[in-house]
Amino acid sequence: MGVGVGLTALRQAVVLSSIALRRRMLVSLEISNKDPAYDWFLTWMSQRSAETAGAKTKLWHPSSWTRSHQISVQTMHEQRKNGSSSVLFKLVAGPGTHWLRYGQAWIQVKRERETRSQQLMSGIPWETVTLTTLSSDRDKFRGLLSEARDMALRAQQGKLVIHTAWGTEWRPFGQPRRKRPLHSVVLAEGVSDRIEEDVKAFLQRRQWYEDRGIPYRRGYLLHGPPGSGKSSFIQALAGALSYDICLLNLSERGLADDKLIHLLSNTPERSFVLIEDVDAAFNKRVQTTADGYQSSVTFSGFLNALDGVASGEERIIFMTTNHPERLDPALIRPGRVDLAVLLDDATPEQAKKLFVHFYRGADDAPPDELLESLGREVEAIVKSELGTGRRVSMAALQGLFIRSSPEDAVRGVVDLCGNRSSPP
Repeated sequence: MGVGVGLTALRQAVVLSSIALRRRMLVSLEISNKDPAYDWFLTWMSQRSAETAGAKTKLWHPSSWTRSHQISVQTMHEQRKNGSSSVLFKLVAGPGTHWLRYGQAWIQVKRERETRSQQLMSGIPWETVTLTTLSSDRDKFRGLLSEARDMALRAQQGKLVIHTAWGTEWRPFGQPRRKRPLHSVVLAEGVSDRIEEDVKAFLQRRQWYEDRGIPYRRGYLLHGPPGSGKSSFIQALAGALSYDICLLNLSERGLADDKLIHLLSNTPERSFVLIEDVDAAFNKRVQTTADGYQSSVTFSGFLNALDGVASGEERIIFMTTNHPERLDPALIRPGRVDLAVLLDDATPEQAKKLFVHFYRGADDAPPDELLESLGREVEAIVKSELGTGRRVSMAALQGLFIRSSPEDAVRGVVDLCGNRSSPP
């Protein structure tokens, strides 16, 4: 009996020793979905899968992973204020176990999701990706993560990233967009320079704000009729300053005062917060959507998020509206809106500048002398129509120039004046 017990104990000891030995030979790296490297790695893995599948690369490729039947889709949906929407899909490794070969090292990739436990503020399930390889290959982790990071940065380099709120987190929406040249948004004389110089002055005066105990944040209100270039200018300005844009929808379901304060206090570095059509957000200080849904965001909560005790600093907010007269005075007082600028319908000078900018350099462009002459004709038409009270938006002019030859565009300007059904 004693011999049997001794053999059993010996076998257990051997098994435990074997497990301990294997554990010493292996090393694991855990990445949670709260860490930026989580999405970087999944995107890197998905990209490598597409490259190796397309090239039919063998397993000795520096970074390849075996095909898996466990795939997840990441869906990104954007609902626009005009009713249209965009939906983008990205296929990544799903929950389960995968294998990849990076250099000469085999790495086990295990993605796990804890459905019974969710992040407190966002309600998103906790997820982790655990990479396991031989201890002798642990240096591969650093190289792999560096490659994933560099891939993410290259995708954004020289481009504009749009972030949208996901619970209480900001997440990139879609692919980074090409930056729009600031000069391509034609505003009235001096308007663009005024806003740009104010933003640059603010960015250079951080210490000045701190020395005087002033919260380091600034708010802008761009107001004017639809199609005057408010949103386009903000996007172009962000690109010119190498900033991103955080698009905030106050009507989003599930958004409450506490989540709004958290979002505005944790905006990504070097980003503008953009709130479009702020006049429609609170009707009689209660925010109601077109379908009758009443948001949990209160007017007082919104004001506190802008400049209350709990509001964040190092923040630039742009708000737009077509109807500034509908805004509550409490919203547009100094400290919440530091600079309000009118972006109006097209002036004669704007119309000419847009016309010349649009057609110069085109394949069918007339000689410069003729182009300038046609531009002056457009300027004269708009000036004449303004004298009769008829106006035209910059968006309407751009739509005309897109589909017309220079000569036809000149004739079409007359018909456009007085048509106020321009796109917002």
